[in-house]
Amino acid sequence: MSQSSPSSSSPSAPQVLPVLRVAVLGAGTVGTEVLRLISQQGEDLAHRIGARLDVVGVAVRDTTRDRGEHVPAALLTTDPSALVREADLVIEVMGGIEPARSLLLEAMSHGASVVTANKALLAQDGSSLYEAADTHGVDLYFEAAVAGAIPLVRPVRESLAGDRIQRVLGIVNGTTNYILDAMTRSGASFEEALATAQELGYAEADPTADVQGHDAAAKASILASLAFHSRVRLSDVHCEGITDVSAQDIAASARMGRTIKLLSIVERVQDESGERISARVYPALIPDGHPLASVSEAYNAVFIEADAAGSLMFYGQGAGGAPTASAILGDVVSAASQRVRGGVGPRESRYAELDLIPLDDLRNAFYISLTVQDRPGVLAEIAGTLSGYGISISTIHQELLDQQDDGGEQALAHIGISTHRALESAMTSSLDVFSSTSTVLSIDSVLRIEGE
Repeated sequence: MSQSSPSSSSPSAPQVLPVLRVAVLGAGTVGTEVLRLISQQGEDLAHRIGARLDVVGVAVRDTTRDRGEHVPAALLTTDPSALVREADLVIEVMGGIEPARSLLLEAMSHGASVVTANKALLAQDGSSLYEAADTHGVDLYFEAAVAGAIPLVRPVRESLAGDRIQRVLGIVNGTTNYILDAMTRSGASFEEALATAQELGYAEADPTADVQGHDAAAKASILASLAFHSRVRLSDVHCEGITDVSAQDIAASARMGRTIKLLSIVERVQDESGERISARVYPALIPDGHPLASVSEAYNAVFIEADAAGSLMFYGQGAGGAPTASAILGDVVSAASQRVRGGVGPRESRYAELDLIPLDDLRNAFYISLTVQDRPGVLAEIAGTLSGYGISISTIHQELLDQQDDGGEQALAHIGISTHRALESAMTSSLDVFSSTSTVLSIDSVLRIEGE
């Protein structure tokens, strides 16, 4: 009986992977981290994608500045237009509307897929990017545009595609959450908390986009568009910031067992006009027991309510170079993998085209803070005004103030009132009456109550 001879076959040759040319627009904090991750994880990324990533250039304004070992000077260029024309994949982290929009449209017209973290551009003119992606058969990914490292866009756009999302309630701006958290913990004023945030690098030298709510509004626009399969533009989002939130408001919220957070809220609203959607940003009181109440410092968190999935919570770092770069690289892997396979990823879904409900038509619970004359009948007068507009009072807190009115004759009191849910238009009308009466000396704050 003969023995079988050893196999003569030789080990297979190493697989030769195709190469994808990558252009990076911007080399700031996020761009530098993206390049670092591509450099350090290149081998792993190649196997996940099925192709190697070759960074062919990095567009910057100043090529003479040293940007570290992961941004070689030889890759720097001040001609982003020429760069995007030779790329298979463009990563945009330069920010702003222009020239970012024109460059991404040019990139897609030359067949490149796009990964962007540009929330402002997506919120203001995402439609032109979606349409260009469809026209040229390329991909548009933007996970990093909404909540930094937190996987949110993909779960909403893909994982929950078979469900019906009713509401998204989120803390999506780390700067404002840090400020409000500092005010809550220390009793500091808004100005003091902002200064601390700037010293620690949590707030920009010009914090306007954050503290006025514009950044959160852009993210609300993106979330609403994804969740409700309708185009919701930045101009459709009602926006209020946190600059008027006082230490007195923080103390009042704690007394009621609540916490003040800047919330991005998008939801379906069913009323006599049918189903509509709302997108809004404002500071609001939420119960201390709500999952969002414990989100501290510069962290982000998003609470989603869906018909079948129920309540879902997403939590993590919403900003910073490395966390944002992590989300971008996830999109890069997805876009590059689709390119290798010859397919395309998720497209814009806007079949529903639901109308936006005006803020005045919404029903909310409120907390209002008034400085009034301390005399008999004042509470009855205020309650009567609210009742006349169909607003029911839930609680009242009153305290005497040491100072007197301008005439030095009448003692003053501070009144804090929380209400049951009522029309926004009714509250606006009530506040107009308070502004015109001599009994109410000032309307110190008006905040909504959410999460109940």
